[in-house]
Amino acid sequence: MQNRVAGILLAILICIPFFTYGQKSINSPLARYNLGLIEPAGSFRSLGMAGTGLAARDNLNVFYLNPASYSAIDTNSFVFDFGIDYGINLVSDGTNKDLSEDLNFDHFMIAFPIKKNWGMAMGLIPFSNGYYNISEQVSAEDTDPLIGEYTAYHNGSGGFTNFFLGTGVNIAKNLSAGANMSFIFGSINRYNEFDFADYYYTFQTNMTDKFQITGIGFDAGLQYFRDLKKDYFLNLGTSFSSGRNCKSRLESTTFRYNIYSTTDTRFSSIDDSTRTYLPWSFRAGIAFGKKNKFTTSLDYAYTNWAAAKFPGSSGNLASTHTVSLGADWIPDRLSNYNFIKRIEYRAGVHAGNNYLLLNGYKVNEYGASIGAGIPMRRRYKTAADFYSKINFYFDYTSRSMTGAPFVHNENYFTFGLSLNMYDNWFFKRKYD
Repeated sequence: MQNRVAGILLAILICIPFFTYGQKSINSPLARYNLGLIEPAGSFRSLGMAGTGLAARDNLNVFYLNPASYSAIDTNSFVFDFGIDYGINLVSDGTNKDLSEDLNFDHFMIAFPIKKNWGMAMGLIPFSNGYYNISEQVSAEDTDPLIGEYTAYHNGSGGFTNFFLGTGVNIAKNLSAGANMSFIFGSINRYNEFDFADYYYTFQTNMTDKFQITGIGFDAGLQYFRDLKKDYFLNLGTSFSSGRNCKSRLESTTFRYNIYSTTDTRFSSIDDSTRTYLPWSFRAGIAFGKKNKFTTSLDYAYTNWAAAKFPGSSGNLASTHTVSLGADWIPDRLSNYNFIKRIEYRAGVHAGNNYLLLNGYKVNEYGASIGAGIPMRRRYKTAADFYSKINFYFDYTSRSMTGAPFVHNENYFTFGLSLNMYDNWFFKRKYD
């Protein structure tokens, strides 16, 4: 066990710098606005089932979207989960295409018991990604003749991360409750340059923005769980995330100059410390299945993004509705001789809309996912061998704006791989 502990602590120390300095570099024009692209939420086990998990509870995974699930961590368990993902985004406007890709650290989470039917969890998870790289050549025929031809460059980098710490406890025989405190932090840098072909009569213009956020929020969750006959079970779950007023700062700088004149150089800056408001969310889900055999899950999530407020932004926000349906199946969890039968197979579909509203048009999102939980050992020797897994998932999500005259489509492919390690801790030894 000492080797496992050392490995887990080393992994945590390695993971933290990745979150502090490493952000995704997958090009999406939608990341240009507000908080950038919101990252999908959930462990890789959940994402293999289209992000479902509000009613899920076991002592092997961290279902942080519903902190009531932490009460399922048993008294001798320690769960550690960290993962990386590889993303590919194909952007097309019908004429032009662009493909970008990136491999990046995704998350780390741990869960452990306080006492029987009372557990805790904590972790670092991605919240949004603000990377984009866009250029556009505008001819003289498409603009004001006095301005003439120019090239526009738009670049963004950075993103936001969430740290959460929560606890869950059984408050009745078949009922648990839990709460998370979450801390969001990070920044997005944006750069815009307008390079005019006519250097003599026009000003070249460069603009930079730096948008920073720090803030604390709270989540509360409930789960009702009931064992049925012949090892079947039924779980119901719901969670609520409060709105939060975050400390934020927008630093904007505009530099205009003419290369033939030093006296006409113009410089302006704005420092806006208006607080950012992130909206409340409501989620509900149901899970039905048979222990050690299969699970089916249905989740619904609503976030009141229309009420959000950001410095330097006016509108362009739509409240989101998302429906997800997922399932997993394992042929024979208890088999010690057939490795293939111990693999968990997962699949799901999801549909909803993005939080961006562009010129009155919503961004629709549809997708499907598959996944697998692969045991780390071919044979069981200890409980850690029985429960520890490599979780893999693949998700395809399509983003489009139906009917918009300026429409572009995005086809986003994500491959995720995580180590979900389980160990027996907190034993009271009778013999040394």
